[in-house]
Amino acid sequence: MRFSWAAASHPGLRRSANEDSFRTRPDLGLFVVADGMGGHVAGEVASQIAVEAVEAFVEETAAADRHRTWPVAYDPALSLDANRLRAGFQLANRRIAQQARQEAGLRGMATTASAILVTTRGDATVAHVGDSRVYLYRAGTLRRVTTDHSWVEEQVRAGVLDRDAAHQHPWRNVVTRALAGGEDPEVDLAGVPLEPGDWVLLCSDGLCTVVPDGRIAEAVAAADAPDGLCSRLVGLANEAGGPDNITVVALRIDAGQP
Repeated sequence: MRFSWAAASHPGLRRSANEDSFRTRPDLGLFVVADGMGGHVAGEVASQIAVEAVEAFVEETAAADRHRTWPVAYDPALSLDANRLRAGFQLANRRIAQQARQEAGLRGMATTASAILVTTRGDATVAHVGDSRVYLYRAGTLRRVTTDHSWVEEQVRAGVLDRDAAHQHPWRNVVTRALAGGEDPEVDLAGVPLEPGDWVLLCSDGLCTVVPDGRIAEAVAAADAPDGLCSRLVGLANEAGGPDNITVVALRIDAGQP
């Protein structure tokens, strides 16, 4: 599977620091976005720990066909790649706990995280905790691959809020699941078959809380290359007020073998 990619991150217009982190490892097929919480330093530390832990574990297991020495439980009901991402997220959670125990000023830090692992076979695995998102754009349609772990999303699914009200709600940034150093959170996992012409987006909520999915879809439809799309989406978030840090990773799936 051949693909091109780009990434962009911006603190937004109202934040003095950027607590988002991301990793792009095309050699591994791995792309990760994490959105830190807990204040100026702590959120940045948590998101950095998350992307580093996921990257390290995926790299260490890149050629693995066995899991007897893995430091976390292996689930035989899941694919190998799903287990790798799940384990990486769990290790990230534990390293956040360890760092918080060592430094009192980091207690309470947490991060969301979304990751995708693309294989040469033409498929991908997505892992997700929190309200960072993964989108798939195919044949003119933008689809969310992930479901936000947030208070407002729960209210939307329950029929209490509609999408427009959720976008404006004062609790729209309250997450119900995160890598926070406590018990290992449940990691949402999904297999995603990919086709030539597809676009995959990973983003922090600094984009999707202020730019509606319809505008994101329009930007993808008009994009010529991943770098231009990332710049455009960051620009749209800042045009909408830029209230939060903004991170976007874009992949375009091309025809042919690598």
